[in-house]
Amino acid sequence: MERTDLSLFENSRYKPGNPLKILLWYLVLNTIFMNRFFPFMGPKRFLLRIFGTKVGKGLIIKPKVNIKYPWNLEIGDHVWIGEEVWIDNLDKVSIGDHSCLSQGALILCGNHNYKKHTFDLITLPIYIKEGVWICARSTVVQGITCGSHSILGVGSVATSDMEAYSIYHGVPAVKVKDRLKEKP
Repeated sequence: MERTDLSLFENSRYKPGNPLKILLWYLVLNTIFMNRFFPFMGPKRFLLRIFGTKVGKGLIIKPKVNIKYPWNLEIGDHVWIGEEVWIDNLDKVSIGDHSCLSQGALILCGNHNYKKHTFDLITLPIYIKEGVWICARSTVVQGITCGSHSILGVGSVATSDMEAYSIYHGVPAVKVKDRLKEKP
């Protein structure tokens, strides 16, 4: 058996963007987005657009939200992003209209290949379709599609695609029932 050797980890093929742009973003991220005393959403929407995020109308983005690379992010209309959400978008993340990422949710586009002794980086996009609710302290890992109006329950981990109009719970998350809508 080969042993993991992190001294051999080499990540030069991963190019997230211009180093100056990354530095500027980290300054904005830490002074505005990660600041619990900056609740104002208009400037956050503006800054996301300046840094390349496609932002729909009506975005609600609470304090202490960590977004790795805004140029890899698409946000639809009337999306809610709760406090302490971490969007670790080493790859593309798309969040559909009327979706909600509750407090402390993790959206993780990166992982490591544990089968290689060099522990290579793996990145894949995440697609959160329309009407999805990622509940508090839940995690969506790389390469996952959360189908339209699906729900990932509190503290759950989505390691495979979630079907539309379905509720998932657990670690790893499994479908527990259908999501039925009440008639208005």
